[in-house]
Amino acid sequence: MSTTYSCDDNSQRTAGVTAAAAAARAGELVVMPTDTLYGLGCNAFDNDAVARLLAAKQRGRDMPIAVLVGSWATVQGLVREFPERMKTLIEAFWPGGLSLIVPQAPSLPWDLGDTRGTVMLRMPLHPVAIDLLQEVGPMAVSSANISGQKSPTSVNEAERQLGRAVSVYLDDGESPVGEASTIVDLSGPHPVVLREGAISTERIAEVLELPAEALRRENN
Repeated sequence: MSTTYSCDDNSQRTAGVTAAAAAARAGELVVMPTDTLYGLGCNAFDNDAVARLLAAKQRGRDMPIAVLVGSWATVQGLVREFPERMKTLIEAFWPGGLSLIVPQAPSLPWDLGDTRGTVMLRMPLHPVAIDLLQEVGPMAVSSANISGQKSPTSVNEAERQLGRAVSVYLDDGESPVGEASTIVDLSGPHPVVLREGAISTERIAEVLELPAEALRRENN
């Protein structure tokens, strides 16, 4: 049975975050609001829960799950190295709509799909998401929809698609951005924008002091 909490009410928000954190720690799936879209999440270190997340989305291992964090400091324990470009982008755009693909720390026991030794990280600009992430720790999170269907900007859209596969839904109204995050791959010799979303390639290029064309996939 699923439970929905309205996070515009302070008491329900507190109860909802507590219930969602308990569900995630128990290996269950939760839906949370973020700045970009609603996300379907679980404990990133619970491999059975990640497998259930992929199954709920009807998505294969060839499309790995991203990891959301609740603070900048958390990142350093998840990555193999912390290069200057990563630091620059985090300082400019986190929390916010930028996801970064970087080599992961080799000792991590998680299984997020066929990541080829990398992990995609993001810190969302949303107080409810941050509260939950600080309770649970790193969470494996994908948009709260069945693969190939519309990405949800409201909890109702997420619930229509995912139903009872999710234990706790946290409702905080419409997503303020309503667009997927921009993805930048920092795992190779040159940064590459794999998906342009909430943050433009031009803004990223400006921060990195590079021409925008140098970041486009077809030029790498």
